[in-house]
Amino acid sequence: MTQSHKKTMLITGAAGGVGRATVQYFHERGYQVIGVDRKEAYPGFPEDGLFITADISVPESLEQIYRQTALFTPTLDVLINNAGYQVTKPLLETTVEEWDLVIASNLRSVFLGAKLAFPLLKAEGGGAIVNVSSVHAVATSANIAAYAASKGGLLALTRAMAIEFAPENIRVNAVLPGAVDTPMLRAGFHRGRSAEQSEEEQLNALARKTVNGRVADPREIASVIYFLADPEQSSFMTGQGVLVDGGATCRLSTE
Repeated sequence: MTQSHKKTMLITGAAGGVGRATVQYFHERGYQVIGVDRKEAYPGFPEDGLFITADISVPESLEQIYRQTALFTPTLDVLINNAGYQVTKPLLETTVEEWDLVIASNLRSVFLGAKLAFPLLKAEGGGAIVNVSSVHAVATSANIAAYAASKGGLLALTRAMAIEFAPENIRVNAVLPGAVDTPMLRAGFHRGRSAEQSEEEQLNALARKTVNGRVADPREIASVIYFLADPEQSSFMTGQGVLVDGGATCRLSTE
């Protein structure tokens, strides 16, 4: 059982680029971390934490995750819905099975996870949920329709959850990252025609499309997630989506 004075957070997609950075960021600030991922625990995951290997696209797996969580801690301070699954192909070539898997992984899992986490957040007297949406919720590209739809839905779900959970002092916000240097981003470079260019060439091309002239480091996303979770820094924020995209969406495409 975790000590009552130590804050506890749960994050899905804990083994990914943003996930690992967020685990480290919260751990450095005194949080006990529960990490969930389809992958096994990775070297460097906090020793005082709990790592659960599970697939959040499966409802029964989510129920098992929260059974294990409740045995580990009676309360949760922060839930971070970070896991994401992507299918990159034209809408006309996307199968129903692929569409359903993206929605189940990125959107349904957040709905079910919030229901299951609610008693633990309520038991702490309130807390914060941070949903990791995407810049694709507000401006998107070709060949990523299912992902864009799931992340747009997540932004709307964030608002609905914020309204319903406010009476229990649970704030709900979303972060919308743009291009972040993660394994998922780099994996996308090896698909289709884009594979003709090297990873560095494609990273540089992405960087030129931002106002800042670079892609994000995962810790830059982790710091915004922490800000939205921290009851002192963002206490009057709920139901909001915060774009963290290096200015990519602020510039006209015709410029």
